[in-house]
Amino acid sequence: MKEPLAAPHNDTGTARGTVTAVRGNVVDVRFEDGLPGLTHVIRAGKDNEMALEIMAHLDDHHARAVALTFTQGLAEGDAVVATGGSLRVPVGDELLGRMFNVFGKPIDNGEPLGKVQEWPVLRDPAPLSSQRAGDEVFMTGIKAIDLMTPLERGGKAGLFGGAGVGKTVVIMELINNMVGVHEGVSLFCGIGERCREGEELHREMKEAGVLDSTVMLFAQMNEPPGTRFRAGHAALSMAEYFRDEKKQDVLLLVDNVFRFIQAGMEVSGLMGRLPSRLGYQPTLGTELAEFEERISSTQDGAITSVQAVYVPADDFTDPAAVHTFGHLSSSIVLSRKKASEGLYPAIDPLASGSSMLVPDVVGRKHYDVAREVRATLASYEELKDIIAMLGMEELGRDDQLTVNRARRLERFLTQPFYVTEQFTNYEGKLVKLEDTLDGCARILDDEFRETPESALYMIGSIDEAGR
Repeated sequence: MKEPLAAPHNDTGTARGTVTAVRGNVVDVRFEDGLPGLTHVIRAGKDNEMALEIMAHLDDHHARAVALTFTQGLAEGDAVVATGGSLRVPVGDELLGRMFNVFGKPIDNGEPLGKVQEWPVLRDPAPLSSQRAGDEVFMTGIKAIDLMTPLERGGKAGLFGGAGVGKTVVIMELINNMVGVHEGVSLFCGIGERCREGEELHREMKEAGVLDSTVMLFAQMNEPPGTRFRAGHAALSMAEYFRDEKKQDVLLLVDNVFRFIQAGMEVSGLMGRLPSRLGYQPTLGTELAEFEERISSTQDGAITSVQAVYVPADDFTDPAAVHTFGHLSSSIVLSRKKASEGLYPAIDPLASGSSMLVPDVVGRKHYDVAREVRATLASYEELKDIIAMLGMEELGRDDQLTVNRARRLERFLTQPFYVTEQFTNYEGKLVKLEDTLDGCARILDDEFRETPESALYMIGSIDEAGR
Protein backbone atom coordinates (compact mmCIF):
# COMPACT_ATOMS: atom_id res chain seq x y z
CA MET A 1 0.00 0.00 0.00
CA LYS A 2 1.44 3.35 -1.05
CA GLU A 3 1.96 6.12 1.50
CA PRO A 4 -0.44 9.03 0.89
CA LEU A 5 1.24 12.12 -0.49
CA ALA A 6 1.70 14.93 2.02
CA ALA A 7 -0.33 18.05 1.41
CA PRO A 8 1.77 20.75 -0.29
CA HIS A 9 2.95 23.35 2.24
CA ASN A 10 3.38 27.07 1.91
CA ASP A 11 5.40 28.31 4.88
CA THR A 12 6.50 31.61 3.39
CA GLY A 13 3.75 33.60 5.06
CA THR A 14 2.21 34.50 1.71
CA ALA A 15 -0.51 31.83 1.67
CA ARG A 16 -3.99 33.31 1.40
CA GLY A 17 -7.18 31.41 1.90
CA THR A 18 -10.92 31.62 2.28
CA VAL A 19 -13.11 30.59 5.20
CA THR A 20 -15.36 27.69 4.20
CA ALA A 21 -17.03 26.98 7.56
CA VAL A 22 -17.23 28.49 11.06
CA ARG A 23 -18.43 26.28 13.92
CA GLY A 24 -17.83 28.19 17.12
CA ASN A 25 -14.09 27.99 17.81
CA VAL A 26 -13.42 25.69 14.84
CA VAL A 27 -12.81 27.26 11.42
CA ASP A 28 -12.24 25.44 8.14
CA VAL A 29 -10.17 27.27 5.53
CA ARG A 30 -9.39 26.60 1.85
CA PHE A 31 -5.94 27.48 0.49
CA GLU A 32 -5.20 27.35 -3.24
CA ASP A 33 -1.41 27.83 -3.09
CA GLY A 34 -0.43 25.18 -0.54
CA LEU A 35 -1.31 24.77 3.13
CA PRO A 36 0.40 26.50 6.05
CA GLY A 37 2.16 24.05 8.39
CA LEU A 38 0.57 22.53 11.47
CA THR A 39 0.56 24.85 14.53
CA HIS A 40 1.05 27.84 12.21
CA VAL A 41 -1.04 30.90 12.96
CA ILE A 42 -3.33 32.45 10.37
CA ARG A 43 -5.07 35.81 10.65
CA ALA A 44 -8.57 36.89 9.68
CA GLY A 45 -11.07 39.69 10.18
CA LYS A 46 -10.74 43.44 9.94
CA ASP A 47 -7.08 44.49 10.47
CA ASN A 48 -6.30 40.77 10.93
CA GLU A 49 -7.31 40.98 14.58
CA MET A 50 -8.51 37.36 14.71
CA ALA A 51 -5.88 34.65 15.24
CA LEU A 52 -6.37 30.97 14.47
CA GLU A 53 -3.97 28.02 14.79
CA ILE A 54 -3.84 25.29 12.15
CA MET A 55 -4.55 21.97 13.89
CA ALA A 56 -5.22 19.56 10.99
CA HIS A 57 -4.84 19.23 7.22
CA LEU A 58 -8.07 17.81 5.80
CA ASP A 59 -6.79 17.40 2.22
CA ASP A 60 -4.45 19.16 -0.24
CA HIS A 61 -6.33 22.45 -0.01
CA HIS A 62 -8.34 22.45 3.23
CA ALA A 63 -7.12 22.99 6.78
CA ARG A 64 -8.94 23.03 10.10
CA ALA A 65 -7.98 25.69 12.63
CA VAL A 66 -8.86 26.39 16.26
CA ALA A 67 -9.51 30.01 17.24
CA LEU A 68 -7.13 31.79 19.62
CA THR A 69 -9.44 34.80 19.73
CA PHE A 70 -13.20 35.17 19.63
CA THR A 71 -14.68 34.53 16.20
CA GLN A 72 -17.79 36.74 16.33
CA GLY A 73 -18.28 38.31 12.93
CA LEU A 74 -16.21 35.76 11.01
CA ALA A 75 -18.24 34.31 8.13
CA GLU A 76 -17.97 31.91 5.23
CA GLY A 77 -16.10 33.53 2.33
CA ASP A 78 -13.94 35.83 4.51
CA ALA A 79 -10.27 36.07 3.57
CA VAL A 80 -7.45 34.75 5.78
CA VAL A 81 -3.70 35.22 5.52
CA ALA A 82 -0.91 32.98 6.87
CA THR A 83 1.77 34.43 9.14
CA GLY A 84 4.41 31.88 8.14
CA GLY A 85 5.03 30.46 11.61
CA SER A 86 3.63 29.47 14.99
CA LEU A 87 2.61 31.86 17.75
CA ARG A 88 5.42 34.07 19.07
CA VAL A 89 5.84 36.01 22.34
CA PRO A 90 8.19 38.83 23.36
CA VAL A 91 11.19 38.00 25.56
CA GLY A 92 13.72 40.14 27.40
CA ASP A 93 14.26 42.30 30.48
CA GLU A 94 11.50 44.63 29.24
CA LEU A 95 8.98 42.02 30.42
CA LEU A 96 9.91 42.35 34.11
CA GLY A 97 7.17 43.91 36.20
CA ARG A 98 4.56 43.51 33.48
CA MET A 99 1.44 41.39 32.89
CA PHE A 100 0.72 39.83 29.48
CA ASN A 101 -1.78 37.75 27.59
CA VAL A 102 -0.83 34.71 25.50
CA PHE A 103 -0.01 36.95 22.48
CA GLY A 104 2.54 38.91 24.52
CA LYS A 105 0.34 42.01 24.65
CA PRO A 106 0.44 43.95 27.97
CA ILE A 107 -2.84 43.77 29.91
CA ASP A 108 -1.79 45.89 32.89
CA ASN A 109 -2.73 49.29 31.37
CA GLY A 110 0.99 50.06 31.06
CA GLU A 111 3.01 51.40 28.17
CA PRO A 112 3.32 49.28 24.98
CA LEU A 113 6.52 47.23 24.85
CA GLY A 114 7.94 48.69 21.68
CA LYS A 115 10.40 46.72 19.56
CA VAL A 116 11.60 43.63 21.43
CA GLN A 117 12.93 40.20 20.57
CA GLU A 118 10.34 37.46 20.00
CA TRP A 119 10.58 33.69 20.46
CA PRO A 120 8.12 31.02 19.25
CA VAL A 121 5.95 29.51 21.99
CA LEU A 122 6.59 25.98 20.69
CA ARG A 123 10.26 25.06 21.18
CA ASP A 124 12.21 21.86 21.73
CA PRO A 125 13.39 21.07 25.27
CA ALA A 126 17.06 21.56 26.11
CA PRO A 127 19.09 18.60 24.73
CA LEU A 128 19.89 15.89 27.28
CA SER A 129 23.62 16.53 26.86
CA SER A 130 23.22 20.06 28.24
CA GLN A 131 20.78 19.22 31.06
CA ARG A 132 22.05 18.91 34.60
CA ALA A 133 20.72 16.50 37.21
CA GLY A 134 19.64 18.27 40.37
CA ASP A 135 20.85 17.44 43.88
CA GLU A 136 20.36 20.89 45.39
CA VAL A 137 17.40 21.66 47.65
CA PHE A 138 15.31 24.76 46.95
CA MET A 139 14.32 26.29 50.32
CA THR A 140 10.87 27.87 50.62
CA GLY A 141 10.62 28.97 54.26
CA ILE A 142 7.42 26.92 54.68
CA LYS A 143 7.96 24.34 57.45
CA ALA A 144 5.81 21.49 56.15
CA ILE A 145 7.30 21.71 52.64
CA ASP A 146 10.97 22.08 53.61
CA LEU A 147 10.71 19.22 56.15
CA MET A 148 8.54 16.61 54.42
CA THR A 149 8.67 17.42 50.70
CA PRO A 150 11.86 19.40 49.94
CA LEU A 151 11.83 20.95 46.48
CA GLU A 152 14.56 20.36 43.91
CA ARG A 153 16.36 23.32 42.35
CA GLY A 154 15.55 22.93 38.67
CA GLY A 155 12.88 20.37 39.44
CA LYS A 156 9.12 20.19 39.22
CA ALA A 157 6.86 20.26 42.26
CA GLY A 158 3.11 19.73 42.18
CA LEU A 159 0.52 21.19 44.56
CA PHE A 160 -2.40 18.77 44.42
CA GLY A 161 -5.79 19.47 45.90
CA GLY A 162 -9.48 19.93 45.26
CA ALA A 163 -11.31 23.24 45.14
CA GLY A 164 -10.79 25.60 48.06
CA VAL A 165 -8.01 23.83 49.99
CA GLY A 166 -5.39 26.58 49.48
CA LYS A 167 -3.34 25.86 46.32
CA THR A 168 -3.25 29.48 45.14
CA VAL A 169 -2.49 30.78 48.65
CA VAL A 170 0.57 28.50 48.94
CA ILE A 171 1.79 29.62 45.50
CA MET A 172 1.38 33.30 46.46
CA GLU A 173 3.30 32.68 49.69
CA LEU A 174 6.10 31.00 47.71
CA ILE A 175 6.38 34.09 45.50
CA ASN A 176 6.54 36.29 48.60
CA ASN A 177 9.19 34.13 50.30
CA MET A 178 11.45 34.09 47.25
CA VAL A 179 12.21 37.81 47.61
CA GLY A 180 15.75 38.22 48.90
CA VAL A 181 16.27 34.44 48.94
CA HIS A 182 15.80 33.69 45.27
CA GLU A 183 18.10 35.94 43.21
CA GLY A 184 16.48 35.25 39.90
CA VAL A 185 13.26 35.84 38.04
CA SER A 186 9.79 34.72 39.07
CA LEU A 187 7.33 33.96 36.29
CA PHE A 188 3.67 33.42 37.13
CA CYS A 189 1.51 31.66 34.54
CA GLY A 190 -2.23 31.72 35.16
CA ILE A 191 -4.11 29.18 33.02
CA GLY A 192 -7.88 29.43 33.25
CA GLU A 193 -7.62 32.04 36.00
CA ARG A 194 -10.39 34.29 37.21
CA CYS A 195 -9.75 37.95 36.38
CA ARG A 196 -10.19 38.73 40.10
CA GLU A 197 -7.26 36.45 41.01
CA GLY A 198 -4.99 38.08 38.45
CA GLU A 199 -5.81 41.58 39.66
CA GLU A 200 -5.30 40.62 43.32
CA LEU A 201 -1.96 38.94 42.59
CA HIS A 202 -0.69 41.95 40.62
CA ARG A 203 -1.70 44.36 43.39
CA GLU A 204 -0.23 42.26 46.22
CA MET A 205 3.07 41.73 44.39
CA LYS A 206 3.32 45.45 43.77
CA GLU A 207 2.71 46.20 47.46
CA ALA A 208 5.28 43.57 48.48
CA GLY A 209 7.89 45.13 46.21
CA VAL A 210 8.52 41.95 44.19
CA LEU A 211 6.91 43.02 40.93
CA ASP A 212 10.15 44.31 39.40
CA SER A 213 11.62 40.78 39.24
CA THR A 214 8.41 39.08 38.14
CA VAL A 215 6.67 38.45 34.82
CA MET A 216 2.98 37.48 34.76
CA LEU A 217 1.09 35.84 31.93
CA PHE A 218 -2.62 35.08 32.05
CA ALA A 219 -5.12 33.19 29.94
CA GLN A 220 -8.44 33.81 31.63
CA MET A 221 -11.36 31.45 32.07
CA ASN A 222 -13.53 33.24 29.52
CA GLU A 223 -10.94 33.01 26.72
CA PRO A 224 -11.14 30.36 23.96
CA PRO A 225 -9.65 26.92 24.76
CA GLY A 226 -6.92 27.39 22.13
CA THR A 227 -5.63 30.42 24.06
CA ARG A 228 -5.64 28.60 27.40
CA PHE A 229 -3.90 25.62 25.79
CA ARG A 230 -0.98 27.78 24.58
CA ALA A 231 -0.54 29.92 27.73
CA GLY A 232 1.81 27.45 29.42
CA HIS A 233 3.98 27.16 26.29
CA ALA A 234 4.18 30.96 26.03
CA ALA A 235 5.31 31.26 29.66
CA LEU A 236 7.93 28.56 29.12
CA SER A 237 9.45 30.45 26.18
CA MET A 238 9.76 33.55 28.36
CA ALA A 239 11.35 31.46 31.16
CA GLU A 240 13.77 29.76 28.74
CA TYR A 241 15.02 33.15 27.57
CA PHE A 242 16.06 34.15 31.11
CA ARG A 243 17.65 30.72 31.68
CA ASP A 244 19.49 30.37 28.35
CA GLU A 245 20.31 33.97 27.37
CA LYS A 246 20.54 35.77 30.73
CA LYS A 247 21.99 32.73 32.62
CA GLN A 248 19.52 33.27 35.46
CA ASP A 249 17.53 30.94 37.66
CA VAL A 250 13.78 31.12 37.09
CA LEU A 251 10.97 30.24 39.47
CA LEU A 252 8.01 29.25 37.29
CA LEU A 253 4.66 29.12 39.06
CA VAL A 254 1.76 27.58 37.14
CA ASP A 255 -1.83 27.88 38.36
CA ASN A 256 -3.04 25.50 37.31
CA VAL A 257 -1.98 22.49 35.22
CA PHE A 258 -5.44 20.89 35.26
CA ARG A 259 -6.78 23.89 33.31
CA PHE A 260 -4.07 23.29 30.71
CA ILE A 261 -5.17 19.65 30.41
CA GLN A 262 -8.81 20.74 30.34
CA ALA A 263 -8.10 23.20 27.52
CA GLY A 264 -6.40 20.39 25.57
CA MET A 265 -9.47 18.25 26.14
CA GLU A 266 -11.70 21.02 24.74
CA VAL A 267 -9.43 21.48 21.69
CA SER A 268 -9.45 17.71 21.12
CA GLY A 269 -13.24 17.67 21.26
CA LEU A 270 -13.46 20.58 18.84
CA MET A 271 -11.27 18.65 16.41
CA GLY A 272 -13.64 15.69 16.57
CA ARG A 273 -11.22 13.22 18.16
CA LEU A 274 -12.73 10.30 20.05
CA PRO A 275 -12.35 10.87 23.80
CA SER A 276 -10.33 8.52 25.99
CA ARG A 277 -10.86 7.55 29.63
CA LEU A 278 -13.29 9.81 31.55
CA GLY A 279 -13.63 12.02 28.49
CA TYR A 280 -9.98 13.13 28.39
CA GLN A 281 -8.21 13.62 25.07
CA PRO A 282 -6.37 10.57 23.68
CA THR A 283 -3.22 12.72 23.42
CA LEU A 284 -3.21 13.69 27.13
CA GLY A 285 0.10 11.97 27.95
CA THR A 286 1.91 13.41 24.94
CA GLU A 287 0.66 16.98 25.41
CA LEU A 288 1.57 17.01 29.11
CA ALA A 289 5.02 15.54 28.39
CA GLU A 290 5.73 18.17 25.71
CA PHE A 291 4.98 20.84 28.32
CA GLU A 292 6.78 19.30 31.31
CA GLU A 293 9.97 18.24 29.51
CA ARG A 294 10.85 21.86 28.76
CA ILE A 295 11.21 22.53 32.51
CA SER A 296 14.80 21.58 33.33
CA SER A 297 18.22 22.67 34.62
CA THR A 298 21.09 23.37 32.26
CA GLN A 299 24.71 24.41 32.79
CA ASP A 300 23.60 28.04 32.50
CA GLY A 301 20.63 28.16 34.86
CA ALA A 302 17.58 26.36 36.16
CA ILE A 303 13.83 26.59 35.78
CA THR A 304 12.30 25.49 39.07
CA SER A 305 8.58 24.92 38.71
CA VAL A 306 5.79 24.81 41.27
CA GLN A 307 2.52 23.75 39.68
CA ALA A 308 -0.91 23.81 41.22
CA VAL A 309 -2.99 20.82 40.09
CA TYR A 310 -6.73 20.84 40.68
CA VAL A 311 -7.93 17.33 41.54
CA PRO A 312 -11.51 16.80 40.30
CA ALA A 313 -13.79 15.68 43.16
CA ASP A 314 -10.65 14.99 45.29
CA ASP A 315 -10.10 11.84 43.19
CA PHE A 316 -6.36 11.21 42.94
CA THR A 317 -6.92 8.37 40.48
CA ASP A 318 -8.19 10.88 37.91
CA PRO A 319 -6.06 10.59 34.71
CA ALA A 320 -5.07 14.27 34.90
CA ALA A 321 -3.58 13.82 38.39
CA VAL A 322 -2.01 10.43 37.60
CA HIS A 323 -0.23 11.68 34.45
CA THR A 324 1.01 14.80 36.25
CA PHE A 325 2.42 12.81 39.21
CA GLY A 326 4.79 10.99 36.85
CA HIS A 327 6.66 14.18 35.89
CA LEU A 328 7.30 15.59 39.35
CA SER A 329 10.22 15.39 41.77
CA SER A 330 8.04 16.60 44.68
CA SER A 331 4.32 16.09 45.25
CA ILE A 332 2.62 18.28 47.84
CA VAL A 333 -0.89 17.02 48.55
CA LEU A 334 -3.35 19.40 50.18
CA SER A 335 -6.01 17.69 52.29
CA ARG A 336 -9.59 18.86 52.70
CA LYS A 337 -9.66 17.11 56.09
CA LYS A 338 -6.69 19.16 57.32
CA ALA A 339 -8.29 22.34 56.03
CA SER A 340 -11.54 21.55 57.85
CA GLU A 341 -9.55 21.18 61.09
CA GLY A 342 -7.97 24.61 60.57
CA LEU A 343 -4.49 23.17 60.03
CA TYR A 344 -3.02 25.53 57.40
CA PRO A 345 -1.20 25.04 55.12
CA ALA A 346 -3.39 21.95 54.72
CA ILE A 347 -0.52 19.70 53.61
CA ASP A 348 -0.98 15.98 54.16
CA PRO A 349 2.54 14.74 55.04
CA LEU A 350 1.57 11.08 54.63
CA ALA A 351 0.28 11.51 51.07
CA SER A 352 3.04 13.95 50.02
CA GLY A 353 6.54 12.95 49.02
CA SER A 354 9.79 14.05 47.41
CA SER A 355 12.61 12.28 45.59
CA MET A 356 14.99 14.71 47.35
CA LEU A 357 14.25 13.31 50.83
CA VAL A 358 17.23 10.95 50.96
CA PRO A 359 20.26 11.18 53.31
CA ASP A 360 22.73 11.85 50.48
CA VAL A 361 20.86 15.02 49.48
CA VAL A 362 19.27 16.52 52.61
CA GLY A 363 21.66 15.07 55.20
CA ARG A 364 21.20 12.35 57.81
CA LYS A 365 19.64 14.59 60.50
CA HIS A 366 16.93 15.97 58.20
CA TYR A 367 16.16 12.50 56.86
CA ASP A 368 15.90 10.93 60.33
CA VAL A 369 13.68 13.70 61.73
CA ALA A 370 11.36 13.63 58.70
CA ARG A 371 11.10 9.83 58.86
CA GLU A 372 10.31 9.93 62.60
CA VAL A 373 7.69 12.64 62.08
CA ARG A 374 6.06 10.60 59.30
CA ALA A 375 6.06 7.43 61.45
CA THR A 376 4.51 9.27 64.41
CA LEU A 377 1.76 10.82 62.28
CA ALA A 378 1.08 7.45 60.60
CA SER A 379 0.70 5.74 63.99
CA TYR A 380 -1.69 8.45 65.12
CA GLU A 381 -3.75 7.95 61.96
CA GLU A 382 -4.08 4.24 62.78
CA LEU A 383 -5.14 4.99 66.35
CA LYS A 384 -7.86 7.49 65.45
CA ASP A 385 -10.55 4.83 65.02
CA ILE A 386 -9.81 3.35 68.45
CA ILE A 387 -9.85 6.81 70.03
CA ALA A 388 -13.18 7.61 68.37
CA MET A 389 -14.78 4.39 69.70
CA LEU A 390 -13.16 3.89 73.12
CA GLY A 391 -11.46 7.18 74.00
CA MET A 392 -7.85 8.06 74.79
CA GLU A 393 -8.01 6.38 78.22
CA GLU A 394 -8.14 2.91 76.66
CA LEU A 395 -4.80 3.37 74.88
CA GLY A 396 -1.56 2.06 76.32
CA ARG A 397 1.00 4.50 77.71
CA ASP A 398 3.23 4.32 74.61
CA ASP A 399 0.26 4.96 72.32
CA GLN A 400 -0.85 7.91 74.44
CA LEU A 401 2.63 9.43 74.11
CA THR A 402 2.51 8.87 70.33
CA VAL A 403 -0.83 10.69 70.09
CA ASN A 404 0.50 13.50 72.28
CA ARG A 405 3.52 13.98 70.00
CA ALA A 406 1.51 13.68 66.79
CA ARG A 407 -1.06 16.31 67.76
CA ARG A 408 1.70 18.73 68.71
CA LEU A 409 3.58 18.03 65.49
CA GLU A 410 0.41 18.71 63.46
CA ARG A 411 0.02 22.09 65.11
CA PHE A 412 3.71 22.99 64.91
CA LEU A 413 3.65 22.33 61.15
CA THR A 414 0.96 24.99 60.72
CA GLN A 415 2.33 28.38 59.74
CA PRO A 416 0.99 31.92 59.41
CA PHE A 417 1.48 33.27 55.88
CA TYR A 418 2.40 36.80 54.89
CA VAL A 419 -0.23 36.83 52.15
CA THR A 420 -3.04 35.99 54.61
CA GLU A 421 -2.14 38.42 57.40
CA GLN A 422 -5.13 40.68 56.65
CA PHE A 423 -7.54 37.73 56.92
CA THR A 424 -6.11 35.84 59.92
CA ASN A 425 -4.50 38.57 62.07
CA TYR A 426 -1.48 36.25 62.43
CA GLU A 427 1.85 37.86 61.53
CA GLY A 428 3.48 35.99 58.64
CA LYS A 429 6.56 33.86 59.40
CA LEU A 430 9.41 32.59 57.23
CA VAL A 431 11.07 29.67 59.04
CA LYS A 432 14.58 28.36 58.44
CA LEU A 433 15.00 24.62 57.98
CA GLU A 434 17.26 24.43 61.06
CA ASP A 435 14.48 25.86 63.23
CA THR A 436 11.95 23.42 61.77
CA LEU A 437 14.22 20.42 62.43
CA ASP A 438 15.01 21.65 65.95
CA GLY A 439 11.31 22.12 66.78
CA CYS A 440 10.25 18.69 65.47
CA ALA A 441 13.15 16.94 67.23
CA ARG A 442 12.27 18.56 70.56
CA ILE A 443 8.59 17.61 70.21
CA LEU A 444 9.60 14.02 69.40
CA ASP A 445 11.75 14.03 72.58
CA ASP A 446 8.60 14.89 74.59
CA GLU A 447 9.99 18.27 75.66
CA PHE A 448 6.57 19.86 75.06
CA ARG A 449 4.45 17.03 76.45
CA GLU A 450 2.90 19.29 79.11
CA THR A 451 2.66 22.35 76.85
CA PRO A 452 -0.90 23.08 75.61
CA GLU A 453 -1.42 22.15 71.96
CA SER A 454 -2.69 25.66 71.23
CA ALA A 455 0.72 27.12 72.15
CA LEU A 456 2.23 25.35 69.12
CA TYR A 457 -0.46 26.48 66.68
CA MET A 458 0.44 29.12 64.04
CA ILE A 459 3.93 29.90 65.28
CA GLY A 460 7.28 30.15 63.53
CA SER A 461 10.17 28.56 65.46
CA ILE A 462 9.52 26.34 68.47
CA ASP A 463 10.92 28.98 70.86
CA GLU A 464 7.74 31.00 70.35
CA ALA A 465 5.71 28.26 72.09
CA GLY A 466 6.90 29.29 75.54
CA ARG A 467 5.96 32.95 75.17
